[in-house]
Amino acid sequence: MSRLLQGLAWLNRGIERLLQVLLLALVFGFILFITYQVLSRNLPFMPRLYWTEEFSRFAFQWMVMLGAAVGVLHADHFVLEAFPRGTRADLATRVVRDLACLLLGILFVVYGKDFGLSGLRRNATASGLSMVYVYSVFAVSGVFMVLFSLQRLLHAALYGMDAMERSLNTPSDLDAIDVSESGNTPLNVKHGLPSLDPNRHGGDR
Repeated sequence: MSRLLQGLAWLNRGIERLLQVLLLALVFGFILFITYQVLSRNLPFMPRLYWTEEFSRFAFQWMVMLGAAVGVLHADHFVLEAFPRGTRADLATRVVRDLACLLLGILFVVYGKDFGLSGLRRNATASGLSMVYVYSVFAVSGVFMVLFSLQRLLHAALYGMDAMERSLNTPSDLDAIDVSESGNTPLNVKHGLPSLDPNRHGGDR
């Protein structure tokens, strides 16, 4: 199982690097297309290229779905913690979170495959591009979500949930805040300021 995790982590590391490059290219293309649309609408000498509007939308859709997949690997999506950290209920919800991401990825693969293939029968209006290149984004993103979720779940099963999150989760300043004592406000802890409670340091009463 440990070798399986190592192999999966190596694969996902390569996928993540590839996605980072692809996402940067998509962002650059999106900005370029939008900039051209704005300029062509205000400068009469520039031709109106209607396919740039389609390509900007397509780039945005791929950015959202691929970015969502990368967010699964590092738990970057919005999370609402309903239970105290370290309790059994909190541990259960964190496990359910990763299982839900795995299930969502499987659904994207299963139903996104047919949706992607339906794009073979459709073309974009302005550019004539086959819509299979757009509709397939759900299945592709689903595959990455499954791989990333499996790595998280396998790592947690072998080494524990806390060890997995320390290794994979994006670091957050909120995790370092200690509010166990009433005098420690988040501002005081973050900047190393002294407590405002005079009773803790023998101040004037």
